[in-house]
Amino acid sequence: MELGQLRALRELGDRGSIAAVAAALYVTPSSISQQISALQRHSTAPLTFRDGRRTALTEAGCALALAAIDVEVALERARQAVEAFQGDPLGTVSVVAFHSAGLAIFGPLLAACASPDRPDVRLSDFDVAQEAFPVLTADHDLVLAHRLVGSPPWQGSVRVEPLLFEPLDIAVRRDHPLAAKAAIEPADLLDEAWVAVHEGFPLGQALSVIAGIGGSEARIRHRINEFSVAAAVVEASGCIALMPRYTTDLRDHPELELRPLAHPGLGRHIDCLARPETLERSNVQVVLSQIRTITRTLVR
Repeated sequence: MELGQLRALRELGDRGSIAAVAAALYVTPSSISQQISALQRHSTAPLTFRDGRRTALTEAGCALALAAIDVEVALERARQAVEAFQGDPLGTVSVVAFHSAGLAIFGPLLAACASPDRPDVRLSDFDVAQEAFPVLTADHDLVLAHRLVGSPPWQGSVRVEPLLFEPLDIAVRRDHPLAAKAAIEPADLLDEAWVAVHEGFPLGQALSVIAGIGGSEARIRHRINEFSVAAAVVEASGCIALMPRYTTDLRDHPELELRPLAHPGLGRHIDCLARPETLERSNVQVVLSQIRTITRTLVR
């Protein structure tokens, strides 16, 4: 049974004729008759009978029309519950991020949402390939994802809230010859040993682009996805690595420097992904606003 069928039957009991029901619901009498006929196919007992020139309800029809009222009440309560949920500025909001974004954003986000009038934020980190980020929106409210410049856009089933563009720099030790350069050309990187991310991850594609511009193939010595670990390896080995400019924290690695590439267009977009219906919730909008504020601070 469908709601429209039950509603047509209930209105027929209240208004007394198919023509009156059609006028009240702004549809044709034929469509009301079709709804009631479809409902009759679900019932073994007759629901209507001819009373002169009009259609009236049988006892079974009256009983079902009364039950339709309970259905309408339940649906209205459900609507009100959803509206209250969407309008509640509190409640729980789940946020996931790739590692470097989590390192830069999670702490300030928790501090910003620490007061009783802010949502309860639940955090997780995921190290996944670029195409896997949209899938995370099925289980989490806000997904902080990164996408390399020139790569395909996010799939249309998710809403994309751009946060920032983050250039990629070269991390080197202070005693490395590249540290003396104001900007590094791809040709300067010939014969350098790299600490790179695992294959299939966005920064791996960026390294291939740099090597291609320089006319060589990158000589990769180590594959490490976590930037803080990669920084420790660069510091210990004299290798070099690609590092994001704003979400890299080198405070624990004082011997390292970040040097920009001479081709400034190379970088990644950091976006917030969510299902469209998720962004209708007030508490999700509150948390997204805080994330926007934090990312603006990172850029400054």
